[in-house]
Amino acid sequence: MAVTQFTTSPTRQHYDVVIVGGATSGSSIAWHLSQNPDFKGSVLVVERDPSLQYSATKASNNCMRQQFATPINVQIAQYAADFVKRYGDEFGPDPCVPNPPIRQFGYLYLSDSPAFTEILKKDQQLQESCGAATAILSAADVKSKYGWFNIEDIHSGSLNTKDEGCFNAFGMVEWMRRTACESTREATWVEYIDNEVVAMAVDQGRINSITLRSGEEITTSNVVNAAGTRAAQVAGLAGVRLPIEARPRYTYIFEVDEPLPHDLPLTIDPSGVHFRSYAAKNYLVGCPPIGPDHAVDVDDFSFAEDAWKDKIFPIISNRVPGFKSARVTDSWMGHYEFNTFDCNAIVGPHDNISNLFFCAGFSGHGSQQAPACGRAISELIVHGKFMTLDLGVLSYSRIPLGRPLTERAVI
Repeated sequence: MAVTQFTTSPTRQHYDVVIVGGATSGSSIAWHLSQNPDFKGSVLVVERDPSLQYSATKASNNCMRQQFATPINVQIAQYAADFVKRYGDEFGPDPCVPNPPIRQFGYLYLSDSPAFTEILKKDQQLQESCGAATAILSAADVKSKYGWFNIEDIHSGSLNTKDEGCFNAFGMVEWMRRTACESTREATWVEYIDNEVVAMAVDQGRINSITLRSGEEITTSNVVNAAGTRAAQVAGLAGVRLPIEARPRYTYIFEVDEPLPHDLPLTIDPSGVHFRSYAAKNYLVGCPPIGPDHAVDVDDFSFAEDAWKDKIFPIISNRVPGFKSARVTDSWMGHYEFNTFDCNAIVGPHDNISNLFFCAGFSGHGSQQAPACGRAISELIVHGKFMTLDLGVLSYSRIPLGRPLTERAVI
């Protein structure tokens, strides 16, 4: 089944599970349900844009890292690496991610102060306790390993080159969609449609039915909100407020006269600009807007400013003098589904609507966090509890209770 050829009408009037959103998170849930031998039921995935042209998935920079500041995010990332290493060869060709399926050039956080170095050291200890291979480097060590950097203002670096780098994120989504539908077993059915949920009927603490843009009313036993940047709008259909908004992020692909002699790790400059190797001889660089990190309309993909000229080029040409010849060959603006409460994913049931689940709010980490979180939602639906990795700390209940689990390491 090609992702751009979904029918608009569902084949049934009732589904055991309706997933709102068929990009990375929604497809991970559908795939894990399809692979769970204890699941006997029907799944409807409703996606308003099957091409995913304007999704966070399509704009993803395809990154993979374990350098987080909360243990649960390190563990989630480790499952993602394992998932991609097991199945990545099946995602299809990607010239930027040759075999093996993770291009392990690593992540390198650069610190320009003793204070930030102390934060990186604390994070390194946490990551190491979870089994990550992060190491703290002196500025001289950074220069010795990556001689192209200007380190005049650098105090230290945090580097991990094991299971950190990039992977074929969009290929993963297409593969999960296809195989979820192809894996239909006896008494199990997964179906995608090109449509939109426009209403939900809530009664006595349960969603009994959803209404589609095309007019059909579908009854259901479970609803999962995996709608990405539109998750707050979807939650509103059930009378729920969700602290998620679309925030713009700029990405540019550039080439230089003389490429670096080997892969450039994804380098997070103290300015917040981050850049890495892209294909064989060009590079990717991204950044948030100039000035305040603000919300935009979910349909606004305009370049409101010249981030390349006014922010990115001055920084990368200073950090890597060989990039003074950099010229842009491609660019796009995408959205983070930003959780304004604590920058962490919201995974699990609503506290008052018993059959409403969330898998959203990834704040830029959705491509790598979706495998573990999709598995978790499937376990809740099938078994009523987490069976492998307990994601209870990411539950919706922390929001009304006012107990944030803040993830500081957001790029």
